[in-house]
Amino acid sequence: MLRLTLTTALAGLALAGAAQAREITHAMGTTEVPDAPERVVILTNEGTEALLALGVAPVGAVQSWTGDPWYDHIADRMQGVEVVGTESGVNLELIAALEPDLIIGNQQRQEKIYDQLSAIAPTVMSQELRGDWKVNFDLYSDALGLGEEGDAVMAAFDQRVTDLSEDLGDATEEEVSVIRFLAGQIRIYQLDSFSGVLLEQLGFARPENQAVEDFALRVGKESIPQMDGDRIFHFTYEPGDGEGEELAQEVLTDPLWRSLEAVKAGDVHAVDDAVWNTAGGVIAANLMLDDIAGIYGVAQ
Repeated sequence: MLRLTLTTALAGLALAGAAQAREITHAMGTTEVPDAPERVVILTNEGTEALLALGVAPVGAVQSWTGDPWYDHIADRMQGVEVVGTESGVNLELIAALEPDLIIGNQQRQEKIYDQLSAIAPTVMSQELRGDWKVNFDLYSDALGLGEEGDAVMAAFDQRVTDLSEDLGDATEEEVSVIRFLAGQIRIYQLDSFSGVLLEQLGFARPENQAVEDFALRVGKESIPQMDGDRIFHFTYEPGDGEGEELAQEVLTDPLWRSLEAVKAGDVHAVDDAVWNTAGGVIAANLMLDDIAGIYGVAQ
C-alpha cells in the first residue's frame, strides 16, 4: 500500500516539475522546492510555530508533545490540520495521502526516513532541535519562499527582546535558575536550551553551573542545592502518566528545596513547560517574553 502511494506521489511530483524553481541547502543536502508551496507538511513542533507565525496553515503536522493533539497556545490555529504522527514516529502513509508539495523535517528526528520523505515530496531538513531556534526559523522561511516575511517576524521579536531587556534594567543582574521536572529525572537547564538562549538575549545572569554553553545537567533530588539562584523558574513535562507531576511535588516539598535562598525569599515561579521548553518556536518565545514581563511587572 505504501509503495503504491509513494509511486503515485512521485508521479505527481514529476508533473509538477515546472514549479520547482528554487534550491534550498539544508542539513541533508540541497533540494529544489516550489516557489510558493501550497500543501506543506511540517514534522517538528517548533516548525509548526514557524509556519503559523508566517501565516501558513500546514495540511499536516506532527502532534504536540503534550495536548490533544495540539498545545493549548496554538490549538485555535490548527483547525483542520491532519496529525501525521509524532516527531519520533512519523506516519509516511498519512503524509503521502495528503499529497504535499513540500515537507519540512529535522535531521535529528527523521534522518533515517529522509529518502522516503523525499520520494513523497521535496523535503527540507533543519539540523538540531535545541538552543537557538532562529536558525531553523530562517531555513523554514526560505523553504516556504517567505524570506522577507520571516525577516519581519524576527525583527519584531528582536525588538521585543531589546525593549524588554531595557525595561528590566538592573533586574537582569539576578542569577536566574531554570529547572524542569519529568518522569525519573530533573534537569537544570544551561545556555544551549530554548529558555537559556532567550534569557541570555535578555541579559540575565545565571548561576555558575548554568552559565555554560551546554544543554542541561541531568540530576536527582540529592542535587537540589545545585538548583538555587536569586530567582527560580520551574516547569514540568507531563504527558499524562502523572510521573512528572509526582516528581515535581516530591522536590517542591523536600526540606532541601525549602532551604534554597530563592524559595525562602518567595522568588520561585511555576511556568508552562510547553512555552518555556517543549514547543521551542517563535510563538512560544513571545509567550515566554510575556511571562517574564508579567513576573517582573514590566508593561509590554
